[in-house]
Amino acid sequence: MDFYNKAGKMALGSRLRRLSELLTEQAAEVYALYEVEIQPKWFPVFYVLSTGEEKSITQIAQEIGHSHPSVSTIVKEMIKKDVVMKSAGNSDGRENYVKLTERGSTINSRMQNQLTDVNAAVETALLETQSDIWKAIEEWEYLLSQKSLLKRVEDEKKLREGKTVEIVNYHPKYQAAFKQLNVEWITTWFKMEEADYKILDHPEEYVVNSGGYILFALLDGKPVGACALVKRDENTFELSKMAVSPEAKGKGIGWLLGNAAIEKTKEAGFKRLYLESNTILKPAISLYYKLGFKRIAGKPSPYERSNIHMELSL
Repeated sequence: MDFYNKAGKMALGSRLRRLSELLTEQAAEVYALYEVEIQPKWFPVFYVLSTGEEKSITQIAQEIGHSHPSVSTIVKEMIKKDVVMKSAGNSDGRENYVKLTERGSTINSRMQNQLTDVNAAVETALLETQSDIWKAIEEWEYLLSQKSLLKRVEDEKKLREGKTVEIVNYHPKYQAAFKQLNVEWITTWFKMEEADYKILDHPEEYVVNSGGYILFALLDGKPVGACALVKRDENTFELSKMAVSPEAKGKGIGWLLGNAAIEKTKEAGFKRLYLESNTILKPAISLYYKLGFKRIAGKPSPYERSNIHMELSL
């Protein structure tokens, strides 16, 4: 137990496996007590066949939530012990069907008292605990079906790495990075246009000195993301030239830049944030919706690639 106390919650899977192995080991002793000659790991397959109905391996796998290969392996073991028998189905000769043999049916009759006693023993054990493990397992199965462990870890990874990202205002030393980041993503999907060169080659003239802002995301002091707030009128900024380096993907940089842009817009006293994009950029569009932007009918754009206009009212 010292290992689990040291490892903590990240050893949840290992601890559940340990509990499963302990239950399986003790279940084997229970089968011996009732002189029932089946292995504990066979029980799910045996149970779904206990009604006497013939079922395919695919049906059994779906019913008990196991993989097809796993069920197939168990069935082979049960066939060797003359507990089940296999035959080709009438409708599809390629699918194998399984049912209890005469010996399997005899075992099924003999184990009814065992099932009654085991169920009562488990119920009694649950009453002796402060937490209902059966309900807890149901909750965890539901939680993981809604959001996988991988996705949960990815989210935590983004949060942790996001804390190391610094959002800073424009400085001439970042001008080259501003252009490089944008050229990199634009040429990946589209082609550079005149309006791109104008802002990227002269960011101070067309953005900063015109009442706008350029924000940079620094990771370990290196610019890995940028966006511009271009002043359009006394109440409106256009969120433009948002780009994140491929090497920093998956760290939530776009989310951090987007929120920083919104806060900067509020600080400046502006009431509207507007942007243009393209619907093939699905992750970007998803981000904008998540930030609160809504699709609107926009005016003619200076960019050929623009086919969606979005707005956030503040």
